Amino acid sequence: MTIESGKPLRLIYMGTADFAVPALRRLARSRHDVVAVYTQPARPAGRGMQPRPSPIARAADELGLPVHTPLTLKENAEAESFAALGADLAVVAAYGLLLPQVILDLPRLGCVNLHGSILPRWRGAAPIQRAIMAGDEETGVTIIQMEAGLDTGPMLAMDRVSITPEARASTLHDQLAELAAEMILPMVDRLAVEPVIGTPQPEEGATYARKIDKEEGRIDWREPADVIERKLRALNPWPGCFAHVDGQRLRLLSGTTDGDADACVAQAGTILDDQLRIACGKGILRITQLQKAGGKPMDASAFLRGHPLPAGTCFDVLEGV
Repeated sequence: MTIESGKPLRLIYMGTADFAVPALRRLARSRHDVVAVYTQPARPAGRGMQPRPSPIARAADELGLPVHTPLTLKENAEAESFAALGADLAVVAAYGLLLPQVILDLPRLGCVNLHGSILPRWRGAAPIQRAIMAGDEETGVTIIQMEAGLDTGPMLAMDRVSITPEARASTLHDQLAELAAEMILPMVDRLAVEPVIGTPQPEEGATYARKIDKEEGRIDWREPADVIERKLRALNPWPGCFAHVDGQRLRLLSGTTDGDADACVAQAGTILDDQLRIACGKGILRITQLQKAGGKPMDASAFLRGHPLPAGTCFDVLEGV
């Protein structure tokens, strides 16, 4: 039997964030039957804090797919509702809720997860940001057979991409989301005709990508310039990086390292010249784009024309202002 001749599978798709949308669209256009989409409930968002459906909920609505939004999957009633769908396979991507063992066991072929890293590196909630912040040279997407542990299941497929020196979290996210979409349909087609035996993840090299906290965006100028530069890219667009100078909070959008990476040329946080070159714990960071609170993003030269920051001015290096 060829992959193309396998019986179409009944799929449950489980996701919440933007990362999961391309794969859902790919499966919805396939010969397989997406019988239900599970996503987290609408959350208050925006200035009016009105409930806003998740990106997956909006995509499922556009595709005409039924949507389930349980607060938890631990209730017996939810397991019964899930079981009643008679799914062959559940595909999970950036869902944000833990799947209890009873849910993992219900689909005939189990549950597979699309994870945005080269496992076992960067298990957890923020693999894309953590990979950039750590200076990793590559990342990718791993499809795993889910088990009770956090991103610990056997690996069914993996593909890799390079992390370029210019990569931001937003661009790398989109690249990996499209890669996940390219990978999932061939895997579902394979599972429709034959068992796929996963490769156990090695214990060596396992790291945890903890969830990003807003306060991580606070720049500590005592860190090396290359570390700060990676943080600017990793936390773009959310939560963004910020620093305080002369009593104002500035959002720092992009920058580049400049000069000797190991040099300590001045007190950390000191503005060195009219190019917005700033002394760091090691090396110099030149801010290329920034934004004042309530203002628009501006190139550094345009910003300085309206908001002068003379050489010798020092950014805060302590908590708060």
